[in-house]
This record gives sequence, C-alpha cells and structure tokens, in this order.
Amino acid sequence: MSSSDIFIGETIGTAILILLGGGVCAAVTLKASKARNAGWLAITFGWGFAVLTAVYTSAPLSGAHLNPAVTLAIAIKDGDWKNVPVYFAGQILGAMIGAALVWVAYYGQFHAHLTDREIVGGPGAQDTVAKAVEAQEKGAGPVLGVFSTGPEVRVAWQNIATEVIGTIVLVLAVLTQGLNDKGNGLGNLGALITALVVVSIGLSLGGPTGYAINPARDLGPRIVHALLPLPNKGGSDWGYAWVPVVAPLIGGAIAAGIYNVAFA
Repeated sequence: MSSSDIFIGETIGTAILILLGGGVCAAVTLKASKARNAGWLAITFGWGFAVLTAVYTSAPLSGAHLNPAVTLAIAIKDGDWKNVPVYFAGQILGAMIGAALVWVAYYGQFHAHLTDREIVGGPGAQDTVAKAVEAQEKGAGPVLGVFSTGPEVRVAWQNIATEVIGTIVLVLAVLTQGLNDKGNGLGNLGALITALVVVSIGLSLGGPTGYAINPARDLGPRIVHALLPLPNKGGSDWGYAWVPVVAPLIGGAIAAGIYNVAFA
C-alpha cells in the first residue's frame, strides 16, 4: 500500500465511521429527530454497523485501521513504524470530515435543539434544564455527546481504566481474528468480527464513559464541535479530552504486548 492510498483510505473510512456513528448519536439525542430517545441499543448497534460499513469501504486502500490504537498495535506487532504518521493523519482528518457531515445532515435538528428553552434554558425554562446546566458547568455543552464521549461519573483513574480495558478487548480481537492475510489491516471476515466486538463493548463496557476506544473518533469530532457555529453549544470539555486519546493508546499498546507474548 502506498502512502497516498493509506491516507485516502483512512480519511474516507474514518469519515464514514464518524458520519454513521455520530449520526446515530444525533438521531437519538436531537429533539426534532424521528429517532429521538431510541436508546442505548440503537447507539451501540449504530456504531457497530458504522464500523462494518467503514471497514468494507476502506480496507482495499488502507487495510482499514480507522483507529490510532489499532495502528499503534499493528506497528508494535510488526515493528514497522514508517506509515504510522500517515495513518494517524488520515484518521484525524476523516473524523473531522465525518463530524462536519453529521452537522450538515442534522443542521435543522441542531438549530431546533439548541434554541429550545427546555434544552438550553432561558426565560420561562423549567427544571428540565437542570441536567443540561450541570453538564455545561462541567465543560460539556448540550450536544457534545453527538460528537465526543464523556464520563457519567468523573473519576479519572476509573475513566482511564474503562477506556484501556475496552480498547484491549477491541485490539486483541483485531489482532487475533480480524487481520487480513498480510496482517496489516482488517480482512473481510475481520470486518464483521470487529463490528460485533464493538457492539459487545458498547453494551458491556460503554456505560461509564461512552466507549471512545479510538483517539481519532473522539478528538477529531471534538475539534469540529469547538469550531462549528452552533448556537448555545456550550463547552467542548477539553479538561476530559485527554482521557479518550491517551487511554486507548495505552490499551492498544498493552494489547499488542499481550499478543506478542501469548499469540505470536
């Protein structure tokens, strides 16, 4: 795979991942959406199908890492680091593009949600704004969850541990079952296995932090949230932003170490 193929593949694949994954979060969250309050099952399966679609689309070009933690783990496994920066760049750019496309697709819903007094407060608002106000005091605006993750209980060591554990499960599944014949990306069957693993992680481990398990998935959309001209959008919670970046990378490195010791 050439560097250009890797960059294009990771950009397209990660954009699709965030468009469909962030899209289901928008569908469930935003007040004027037909899928409003569809619940956690819709989100977990939506993200699983997002992974499936993104991997099948981008695998022929880049091997469909779509996640810096996966790229790091494969580099540790193989000892080949030359394309790591290209993968990372494509993943971050693709995540930002995908998040921007979610905003375009749900433009009217974002405006309706963020100008609703029950959501953002204002004269005549009732106690229904209490949760949104509390979230904003912590630095998270009322629609940040469409773009990025955040913990239900802010305990730094637990939030880190949850993301590390979830990422270890994901990356071990990729390394042991998901790789193509060349071992440098996901194969056809691996795409399905990985998508199901992502659903499983979301159902079992997603409750505490929203299961970022992917630094690009969280950081790219968070940057877009900070830049978009959304009314009453509140903060982007940069005080927490390092956790879903650092913890998945730690989890990916640990998973690669386990693989090299136990499976290689």
